[in-house]
Amino acid sequence: MAGKARYKRRRENKAGILWASVVVLILVTVVSIKSVGLMKKVHEYQEKEAAITSQIESEQLRSEEIAEFEKYTQTRKYIEDTARDKLGLVYPGEIIFKNDSK
Repeated sequence: MAGKARYKRRRENKAGILWASVVVLILVTVVSIKSVGLMKKVHEYQEKEAAITSQIESEQLRSEEIAEFEKYTQTRKYIEDTARDKLGLVYPGEIIFKNDSK
């Protein structure tokens, strides 16, 4: 009888090892599939980050240009240029040449 009990235990151990191996294999497969999905998301987020960083840089440049234009609008040169272009004003004695091309 001792031989049968040992044989039964050995068979149960093999079955247990087989089931444990199957479970581990399933877990590894699930983790692998999930990690591929996560890597895709990481790549998408990196692309979004690059786009947003680029947008931030362009907005900072635009902000600097606006600050420079604001400084320019407070100068006498800007006032003179605007008066000449929009109002057609000139200094006394100044001669204006216009191009009459059709």
